[in-house]
Amino acid sequence: MNIKAFEEVVLLKTRFHKLTINELIEYVVQAAKLQKKTIVGNVNVRAMNFACKLPWYRNFLNNSDLVFCDGFGVLLGAKLQGCSVESCHRMTCPDYIEDLALACERQNVSLFLLAGRPGVVEKTIAKLSAIAPNLKVQGHHGYFEKLGTENDAIIDKINQFKPGVLYVGFGMPLQERWILENKERIEARVFLPLGACLDFYTDTVYRGPRWMTDRGFEWLTRLTTEPRRLWERYLLGNLLFFGRIFTEYLRQRLSKS
Repeated sequence: MNIKAFEEVVLLKTRFHKLTINELIEYVVQAAKLQKKTIVGNVNVRAMNFACKLPWYRNFLNNSDLVFCDGFGVLLGAKLQGCSVESCHRMTCPDYIEDLALACERQNVSLFLLAGRPGVVEKTIAKLSAIAPNLKVQGHHGYFEKLGTENDAIIDKINQFKPGVLYVGFGMPLQERWILENKERIEARVFLPLGACLDFYTDTVYRGPRWMTDRGFEWLTRLTTEPRRLWERYLLGNLLFFGRIFTEYLRQRLSKS
């Protein structure tokens, strides 16, 4: 089975791919049928900042089988670098998780959800089962010790289910580190780290009105609702990212002069 290859965009020495939501869903479902393990990463401004300071994290993204864009800031940074990307090349999980579930149901691909506080996965499974009643889906919350016997028990539960797609949502960079450390022990086909998607999908955390989230201002809603926890991530993080983009732009201009 051949899976479509996508054009790469390299930004601050970290790569992601140009693709649409439908192409992402098709890729995940098809990869889940292969006799190999596939990692599908994603980048936003926070991921790019981690990649700049954590070599292992940059390697995780650059060695992933596919990396999609989950942030308008990254698209803007790529455009400032002269890359031909559009808003359709950005996607965020709460907007497509139901379409992914429906595609998994149609293609008989199972889904395991490992994320969120206790109760969030159960809410997610109830919502997805309402629209995809034949979907093979199980899950467990993400609040467990990531080492030792508790971690081993979670891996055993996943392996008993043998999911086509394993969604991991611990937040960056913990979820990526956990995948790296446990991938060889886990009987899953596609590893999909997606952060707080289930919190947003179940309205456990407020994303903001659709007109804001569709225009790249979701971060502003989150900042106003959780300023103490998120001010550094969004205010300083955005400034740091675009400072790096500007520095890279100047470096490139000077190298050409």
